[in-house]
Amino acid sequence: MSVIGFLGVGHIAADLVEGLTRAGRPPRTLLLSPRGRDTAAALHRRHAVPIAPDNAAVVAGSDIVVLCVRPAAALVALQGLPWRSGQLLLSVVAGVPRAELAKAAAPADVVRAMPISAARLGRSPTTLYPDESRAHALLAALGPVLPVAEEAAFERATISAAMYGWVHALIGESAGWLGEAGLDPAQARALAAGTFAAAAAMVASTETPVEAMLAALATPGGITEAGLRSLRADGVPQAWQAAFDAALARVLTATQSRFV
Repeated sequence: MSVIGFLGVGHIAADLVEGLTRAGRPPRTLLLSPRGRDTAAALHRRHAVPIAPDNAAVVAGSDIVVLCVRPAAALVALQGLPWRSGQLLLSVVAGVPRAELAKAAAPADVVRAMPISAARLGRSPTTLYPDESRAHALLAALGPVLPVAEEAAFERATISAAMYGWVHALIGESAGWLGEAGLDPAQARALAAGTFAAAAAMVASTETPVEAMLAALATPGGITEAGLRSLRADGVPQAWQAAFDAALARVLTATQSRFV
């Protein structure tokens, strides 16, 4: 079985390691860099995942290397390491173009992916560019893989990782209202989270347009219609779209300032 190495061991790497071991991958086939010592040590204690002495040892001992550092540190982290032909670099770093990664990690093959923390539960919808078989098989253990054909499309798809955080905020707001309305806080949290999960499952289960599904739910004079009318009057749909625009602008600005 191939060895999967991790350059950078923060929360993203921890989520991936937890998801892979949950899916049955033997811990001995994973290799952690010493960067992020506290997180690496915790994963070693919990799963007996080996920790390499340095980043060079991670690259030398791995078939696939997952880059999990901050964008500003990505290219520096790759330089001067013993990359080899046929090796795969899988970057989960936002805003760092594949061409720049390929130059820093030559002659290794390079792909980009954007998992979310639900990878630890095997529930991460992960975008992948390009659709490389080894990366696809690895990421499939963490949830559905969604290949995209162009890097520009991939860059925009990475905004889903921000949306994931916003949904957490919406669940929190919903649970807070339910709790203030008299529900036990634990019940309020479970109800809010379960309702969001149920809506997502319904959308994912069919190709019916979301607008048609919503029209069937928002019966005239009903509570769904009343709430939607209030949200639209307050400009919530426009604010939601603006949040996507703001997140994309942040990614594009950071990319341009770093590589142009």
